Amino acid sequence: MRSYHDTCFMFYNFVLLFIYMENKIVIYTDGGSRGNPGPAGIGVWIETLNKKYGECIGIKTNNDAEYEALIFGLKKVKALLGKVKAKQFEVNCFLDSELVVKQLNHEYKLKEERIQKYFIEIWNLMLDFKKVTFSHVFREKNTVADGMVNEALDKGCKQASLL
Repeated sequence: MRSYHDTCFMFYNFVLLFIYMENKIVIYTDGGSRGNPGPAGIGVWIETLNKKYGECIGIKTNNDAEYEALIFGLKKVKALLGKVKAKQFEVNCFLDSELVVKQLNHEYKLKEERIQKYFIEIWNLMLDFKKVTFSHVFREKNTVADGMVNEALDKGCKQASLL
């Protein structure tokens, strides 16, 4: 007899497989800095493929880290799927930065030149997929990507900032 946990896990994997078969990829991204600017890290969870990534990205602002996390995530999805297959997939991106989501969805203007450059890079990455959407989620729904950021900040970023 299967336990409740095993049944839930099997159902979760079935849902992920269904999403993957529907040519949809779901990713959660987060970026953060300790100090603004300060040592920064990114976290990406490609939920559909159950892949997690966290990295240090040097001294950055919080907004820079949020954008760089999304760029990393889109590049990683493209690399995992391959260039040809990526064109067949929709990518649903979930971020806990309402500012970044509203900028990417053309609700807020992009006033700073460095943010405009991030926007252009993301726009170019969007061309590699069938469709890309950006949605805001509360931090409580972005715990995996947030955890990857904090893990990177706690481990590698502190050491790098001391050098």
